[in-house]
Amino acid sequence: MGRILGTRLLRLLATLFAVTFLSFIMTSLLPGDPVNAILGVDAPRDEATVERIREELGLNDPLPVRYVNWLGNAVTGDLGESYINRGQTVWGDTIVQRLPVTAQLAFMAIVIAVILAVPLGIIGAYRQGRWQDQTTSAGVQVALSVPNFITGIFLIWLFAVKLKWLPASNWNRISDKGIFENFKTAILPATALALTQMAIFSRLVRSDMIATLQENFVLSAKAKGLSDRYILFRHALRPSSLSLATIVGINFGALLGGTVVIETLFAIPGLGFRLINAINQRDILVIQGITVFVAVAYVLINTVVDLFYSVLDPRIRKS
Repeated sequence: MGRILGTRLLRLLATLFAVTFLSFIMTSLLPGDPVNAILGVDAPRDEATVERIREELGLNDPLPVRYVNWLGNAVTGDLGESYINRGQTVWGDTIVQRLPVTAQLAFMAIVIAVILAVPLGIIGAYRQGRWQDQTTSAGVQVALSVPNFITGIFLIWLFAVKLKWLPASNWNRISDKGIFENFKTAILPATALALTQMAIFSRLVRSDMIATLQENFVLSAKAKGLSDRYILFRHALRPSSLSLATIVGINFGALLGGTVVIETLFAIPGLGFRLINAINQRDILVIQGITVFVAVAYVLINTVVDLFYSVLDPRIRKS
């Protein structure tokens, strides 16, 4: 176990170094000057003012020096302050404030996707080649082919414009309006994110379940006269869940940084929405901070998933 954790730690450090360095390089190559965004389009400016701001922000330093300075502060937990919103820290005022919104969306999307995918995958495997399998496969193919922003637009049109059951945009926090009002603003974007995930999950469950149903222990359970339902859910589902657990962890980490389009479409104040604004404003430290946080969360979640394998499969625990 110590060797596994050590390997994961080294991989985490290497990944974080690569992500931070590449994101710093790419954000520095964005067109335009952050000073222009800070001063505004119509604000009066002179060479002395521009030079003073660039010196204060360290923009005159060579790129490697700026990166090393930023990395040294980030290691101590200081991700800097926003260039545009002076006094607003990247960690406390941006990530901490907006993370619960994005995390809730990602969590709800994963839960909805798993709830839909597991029975669909089991049905497809149990009725392989029959009309039930063909029907579920066709539905999954449609869900996989439609981009989530198209799904989001359709959900807004149906439930907000036509039926007027749910709001089309905005976000109600649980602490402000309660869980019911929060759920009303979260269900549409979460569902839009969930359908693509559901399609991926159900395909994995189906393929793994088909292979598991051919195993000797399943054939032995059938020979004992156990019911098909008991065999499917008691004997076949858990060993067929390893791939599902892997992709759930990967996709949850990816959703923390991949809700940009949906958050923009529904005007949700999450990390993705703030990241888009930061890119448009060339707010480099905010871009860097959000990118690094998502990378850390992604790697840590996948490490936990790898360790969780031993709980799902006794064979891995023995080895």
